[in-house]
Amino acid sequence: MPFQTSHSQHPPFPSNIPSAPLVSISLAKLESHDAAESQAFFNACKSLGFFYLDMKGSALGEDIVSLSEEVHALQKQFHALPNEVKEDYLREKIDAFFGYRILGEREMEDGSVGRNENYNMRKDDLLDNCAHLPCPPLITNHRPVLATYARKCRTAIDILITHLEANLNLPPGTIADLHRLDHMSGDHIRFNKSCPAPFSPSAAKAGEHTDFGSFTILFNWLGGLQIRHPETNEWLYVRPVPGSAIVNLGDALVKFTAGIVRSNVHRVVPPPSPQDGVDRFSLVFFSRPEDAVVLRRLRGGLIDEQPVDRQEDVEMTAEEWTWKRSVGDLKGVYTHKGGLELRTVVEGKA
Repeated sequence: MPFQTSHSQHPPFPSNIPSAPLVSISLAKLESHDAAESQAFFNACKSLGFFYLDMKGSALGEDIVSLSEEVHALQKQFHALPNEVKEDYLREKIDAFFGYRILGEREMEDGSVGRNENYNMRKDDLLDNCAHLPCPPLITNHRPVLATYARKCRTAIDILITHLEANLNLPPGTIADLHRLDHMSGDHIRFNKSCPAPFSPSAAKAGEHTDFGSFTILFNWLGGLQIRHPETNEWLYVRPVPGSAIVNLGDALVKFTAGIVRSNVHRVVPPPSPQDGVDRFSLVFFSRPEDAVVLRRLRGGLIDEQPVDRQEDVEMTAEEWTWKRSVGDLKGVYTHKGGLELRTVVEGKA
């Protein structure tokens, strides 16, 4: 019997608007080492940098989908907490990056004040790799399911990394050994909430970004995510697909592979009608290299065949890179056309 998602509880995504041409990659086929699926995955990494990861037929994938629904319900409980409770865990109170963040407020039609917000929970807190940051009792009480979700997402990402290494003709572990689960990293779960609002060209422009790290796993139930098509520069909605995660590559993999893969620019805007009248939630798992890993070109395989950029970037650790990107001090790597093309962007909310 097919597993169930809650997409049907929301207004449908319209069928009459163009959507981004993401290919669908089967996690079950990757697990079975299907050569054609592995090549399709690699092509998606190089061309668009975004793809659907179809979870059907994979025990791991179906677990992730079921857990995403459970964590999504928890997410709604978190966002429903009184503002004064959430504000006890503001980032500026507990950590430079992890914690609660207010992204903006606006008066709603009923006179209430709507708030855009997110909440970052680091993987190392959830897996007891470090001393815990303060968090609401709601999160403490649900730490086991959050930890399980983080572990399952990382297991899926490890599978993607294995196939990426193989397609790059790299020795096994070349990239995986930079993403060990029991080592401190910027991996985290993020809760996102956006209240209904009209489209704002300036806000959309300000929200253009690439992701900092390696792979991002996103579940959303409404539209709103847009990617910029690398050939036409057209902004296209990414259609939510029940049973599939939206996966994209981040800047770290572009740096490691000398630009072979793409970290594509994307943004979040109000969903299309009829989805634009309700709060939009999204659930994100970001994976990043270990904090101590230096972000620089790796050696071996197809990477050695790439031209060497005469203007080498200043090397820094993944932890330094995350901090500088989060405060807007660094440019985001987003494509490779005869060299690394750079643009000032900061990570936003998927």
